[in-house]
Amino acid sequence: MGQREQSICFIVVNEFCERFSYYGMKALLTLYFVTYLHWDKDLSTAIYHAFGGLCYFTPILGALIADSWLGKFKTIIYLSIVYVIGHVVKSVGAIPTVGGRDVHIALSMLGLILIAFGTGGIKPCVAAFGGDQFEDEHVRERQKFFSIFYMSINAGSLLSTIITPILRGDVQCFGGDCYALAFGVPAALMVVALVVFIAGSGMYKKNPLQGNILLEVCNCVGFALRNRWYRSKHEPRRSHWLDWAEEKYSKRLIQEIKMVLRVLVLYIPLPMFWALFDQQGSRWTLQATRMNMAFVRVFLHKMLNALLILVFVPIFDLIIYPLVGLCRIKITPLRKMATGMIFAALAFGAATLVEISVVKTVVDPAPAKNSLLQVVNLAGGDASVKVLGTDLFPEPIPYFHDSPTYETFPLEGPAKYAYITVTSLGADTECNQRFEEEEAYSLILFPGPAGTQCKLVSIAWFRLYRFLNTLPEDLNITVGTVLFNVSSEYSVSPNQTVSQGVYSDVTCCLKSGECYRLDLGLLDFGAIYTIILKEESGKIVAHKTEDVKANNVHIAWQIPQYALITAGEVMFSITGLEFSYSQAPANMKSVLQAGWLLTVAFGNVIVLIVAEGAGLEQWKEFLLFASLLLGVCIIFSIMTCFYTYVNPEQLEKFYLENSGKEGDNNENMKKKNNDVPLKKTGKGTRL
Repeated sequence: MGQREQSICFIVVNEFCERFSYYGMKALLTLYFVTYLHWDKDLSTAIYHAFGGLCYFTPILGALIADSWLGKFKTIIYLSIVYVIGHVVKSVGAIPTVGGRDVHIALSMLGLILIAFGTGGIKPCVAAFGGDQFEDEHVRERQKFFSIFYMSINAGSLLSTIITPILRGDVQCFGGDCYALAFGVPAALMVVALVVFIAGSGMYKKNPLQGNILLEVCNCVGFALRNRWYRSKHEPRRSHWLDWAEEKYSKRLIQEIKMVLRVLVLYIPLPMFWALFDQQGSRWTLQATRMNMAFVRVFLHKMLNALLILVFVPIFDLIIYPLVGLCRIKITPLRKMATGMIFAALAFGAATLVEISVVKTVVDPAPAKNSLLQVVNLAGGDASVKVLGTDLFPEPIPYFHDSPTYETFPLEGPAKYAYITVTSLGADTECNQRFEEEEAYSLILFPGPAGTQCKLVSIAWFRLYRFLNTLPEDLNITVGTVLFNVSSEYSVSPNQTVSQGVYSDVTCCLKSGECYRLDLGLLDFGAIYTIILKEESGKIVAHKTEDVKANNVHIAWQIPQYALITAGEVMFSITGLEFSYSQAPANMKSVLQAGWLLTVAFGNVIVLIVAEGAGLEQWKEFLLFASLLLGVCIIFSIMTCFYTYVNPEQLEKFYLENSGKEGDNNENMKKKNNDVPLKKTGKGTRL
């Protein structure tokens, strides 16, 4: 193996580890926000997409640093160190014993910002640095490298979306889901990525700085705008506003910028596609948490898009596109992209139908300035409950039952004390309880020396079950491998998670050492259970109440929307990159790459604005996005009718043949601009 091949191995392994690190962390973000930081779904979605947007704004900064200051090699190393620090800070923020909620939020946000600058900063550098290892004549070897490079990206993404959800859900630490470990493993992989990249430093080919073409383009555009704005009234008009830069910049550069701007204008509607596409990791993930996952592990849901990509790419290239061509339908890149938009809109139409079915059986967490309340009646007889100023429980609650649903209790602020009157066994009891916003509570009624007593217990959402001990002594309960203590006198254990299944061999032991076997039956997906432990006939018996009913819409109903959005991705994303590169001069490809990444960034900004500002029900929001994309697709299709495809290779040849033959006066330049060969595609004219 030669030195170049060895250097390429280091770069490919680095990319695999980095992508594992990024996607493994990102796969857990939305659930982390909701279940660990206890944010509502709108704030969680907004922060998720703010992070995604920042990750696609920072590549421009990375490109400027690499091309104008440090070079690609040093930029990758320094920003990878920032990347590692961000992962470590993020992992520490997920340790429950490190500070309180405010500390966890601060560390998580700081970690995400550092990660965004790290991953975004190295994004434009690593692939280009790999390409730099080849000489210009090694075209085939370079193409082979990029194929292996992108395979490493998909492999890292695929494996991380399998492994990190397992580490979160199947490994318990600090008494709950192990987010610290699930974030720590991606951090370790990023350390490996950095070490591997540095290890190959002696083998790399490091090209000298050649200046930043993106910066040069921006300066040229700025100079042209200033000249045009401050031009004298007596100066003759010029055929294009960019021609006002001719006093300082070469006519060839100006012509190339014109070509790039034609493509960038077509980019204007594209962020709307990414606004829909990137919701797979936010809104669609939240939808999945409220569905029945029987026979389907969470990581299978996460990796569905990656698997479908591997299946759809050859199907479209080898079957669908050739069949459409046989029907004498002209397939152009812009038509493929428009069709991809339609498929993405249809995916959100399918998501709307699924959401309408899901909301019929699911109880959402309490919104801001509200809390949720249910009553568990163990008082010895039927009980009527009146919460001052409300009519939450109009019907009496039978003995040994809980209220059929969680009722929304308006607080009119972040917290509120409320007087509650309980009528049971012919006597009234009053209790004063404090409620906090966005929390769910169970009001437990039980007999006491002075009559019915009240105990308000908070419930952790997205947790599966808890035990309520009515006995006069503490109990030790073992469910699977989880052992915990439940205090006496109507105390409630913390909520616990467990995999869906039948639990018929739960052990319950008294302090005296006497143990009993409990049969809990089926603990189903999405349901929240209170298991009341009571002594009957000298034995401890478990009575299971279903506080929140199980999800009855299976997660398999999400497959159509994933299939549609993936088909849209194949036609839109892959084709869009291909189109952009084919329409740009060789030295302008980085400019179009930056423009393409910005469309992703602005797409995330759109979701952030809608999530925080619209305040719509989820199914209405899905429908809004689908409608907006269809409208944008129509606008984009109209714009494409006025676009003329160009051939940059012919342009390059044209300049080489005509260099030195014509003067640089304006008339000759106009002739050059008008004579640049275009690749005719029917009715297209210049934009």
